[in-house]
Parts: sequence; C-alpha cells; structure tokens
Amino acid sequence: MLCLGLALAGCTPVDPAALKSGGVFDPYEDANRETHAFNRAMDRAVLRPAGKGYASVVPDDIQDGVANFADNLSEPSMAVNHLLQGDPKGFGINLYRFVVNTTLGFGGMFDVAADFGVNKDDTDFGETLHVWGASEGAYVELPLLGPSNERDAVGKFVDLFTDPLSYVIPSPEKYYGTAARVVSKVGDRGRYADTVDSILYESADSYAQGRLLYTQNRRFELGGGGSDTYVDPYSDPYSDPYSDPYFDPYEDPYAE
Repeated sequence: MLCLGLALAGCTPVDPAALKSGGVFDPYEDANRETHAFNRAMDRAVLRPAGKGYASVVPDDIQDGVANFADNLSEPSMAVNHLLQGDPKGFGINLYRFVVNTTLGFGGMFDVAADFGVNKDDTDFGETLHVWGASEGAYVELPLLGPSNERDAVGKFVDLFTDPLSYVIPSPEKYYGTAARVVSKVGDRGRYADTVDSILYESADSYAQGRLLYTQNRRFELGGGGSDTYVDPYSDPYSDPYSDPYFDPYEDPYAE
C-alpha cells in the first residue's frame, strides 16, 4: 500500500514557468472548472439546504458530540500517519486522546483529552507524503470532496486503508465512523453557511477563490516554505505579483 502511495505520489512535475494565479499550478483548469460547477450544483441542491436544516434543528451540544465522535474515530488513522512521519510525539498524542476520549468521553462524544490539556494534532497521508518529500503537484478539484491537489488526492485514497479500526471492528459497526463524519461535514456546512456562501455564490470567480483559499491553508498547515509559495486568497486571481517591480516576496502581508 505504501509503495502504491509513493508511486501515485509521483505528481505532475511543476514547471516554474507554468505557475499561475500567484503560485498555484493548475494545468487541468478546464476539467477542474467543470467539476467545480458540478460541486456547486450539488451544494445548492443538497448540501446547503441539508446543512442549514441540520444546524437549525439539531442543538449545538449534539452537533459537537457527533463531531467529537467522528474526530475520535479518526485518531488511530492519524496515529499511524504520525508514526510513518517519524513523529513519536504526535503518535503518542493521538493514541492518548483516543484511549481517554473513548473511555472517559463516552465513546468519544466528549473531548475529555482537550479538557486535560491534550489538544488535537491532526494529520493525514497527504502530510505523510509531504514529509517524505513529495511535491504537491497540480491543483485538482475532486467531485463532492472539493479542492485538493495531486498529493492530497493520493493521500485521501491511501487514508482509506490506514485506519486500524477498519480491520478490527465488524460490519456494520465499522461504518458508524464514516456516517458520523458525513453528518459532521453536513453540520459544518450549516454552521459556516455565511462564509461558504460568500465564496461559492458571492465572489466574482468562486473557482479561483476556492483554489487560492485551499492552497494557502494547506501550505500553512504543512509549514509553508520550499517551492510552495505563500498565496493571498484575497488578491486578484489573475494578477501576476512578480510583474510589479516593487513586489517583495518576503514582505509580511500582515505587517502594519
């Protein structure tokens, strides 16, 4: 499985001369925009009304419990990824959180570990590939799953097989986690409806806006640096900052 992941992670080589939109490599833009149009249609028809309905009917405490339950069942998979990254501390945090929240948090409905001062340390196989030196490759938008890149798309696929619980929990119980994660995502769509709506339905180019936001946030999560340059999600997606003779790539955009 790991060999398959590495082979698939031989992402499309990024040609510096082909970088577009503030450093986002998007050679599949036409196909991505078609997928984006499909995702917007699905959001408008299904996810948006379901999310708003869920958020308006289900109390916040229950929404938090479902989200905590889903997060808790993801801890073993994240522990495996921390181990593959050579991060024993992260592995220990995920293992501790899973044991404590499962036993003292009523199966993970309550984040007792956070109350003890041990907060989430999220990771995935996409980050594992990053640690192993794989480049992010080209930007891609996945059906239903939304913005991604080649490396993270491979990571999502491999993460289907890195969850130890899926090999020890019998059916149909092992699908409870998947159902909880889906419900949690629907809840997130309702909770953050205004923000998501502003990107999908109010921005001049929702595809370009979503692409920049995803790329910036993902690079920030992975520590930035290297060839993965910083992207301002609020800049003109069609401008070329390097054409400005006064542009300083090392300037702090948040400095006074």
